[in-house]
Amino acid sequence: MFSLLRFRRAAAFEPHFAAVARAALALLFLLAAAAISPAGAADKNLPVPRFVSLRSDQVNVRTGPGERYPVDWIFTHKDMPVEIVAEFENWRKIRDWQGTEGWVHQRMVTGRRSVIVEGAVRELHSRPQSDAQIVARAEPGVIARLLECQDGWCRVEKDGVTGWLARDQVWGVYPNETIQ
Repeated sequence: MFSLLRFRRAAAFEPHFAAVARAALALLFLLAAAAISPAGAADKNLPVPRFVSLRSDQVNVRTGPGERYPVDWIFTHKDMPVEIVAEFENWRKIRDWQGTEGWVHQRMVTGRRSVIVEGAVRELHSRPQSDAQIVARAEPGVIARLLECQDGWCRVEKDGVTGWLARDQVWGVYPNETIQ
């Protein structure tokens, strides 16, 4: 029996008008998160670019690196993979899988890795081989926790289902990156 991993079909972000309604909630979250370490995502010694994941379901994406810059988008999916492409003090310029870019506070990202399934429905295999048993199928847009990558395969987990996907079927890992 196969499982079909599904993704909430809500948009990954909302336009600016929603930012005003959620600004107070986001500010509260930022204040609460101030006591929490960013788990390596903000370490100044890490390479740029690098992949990280969103820490919250409500992440304000600004036009520049600071609170004085307007909120351009609100990402609304915790654990969504993003790529850090620049850093300025406590701010990270991120890019999502569709190419949207903007600035977020370092506390809004975590070093915990995830990937997003691209293209068509993808088969998760029991081993990193295309002829291995299929354990599940994942729809495009499914966000899964990244466990490891070797050669052309990545092992992922979603809702208790673990399997291997071809590396070129996901976004959130570099072509030659080793994840253990």
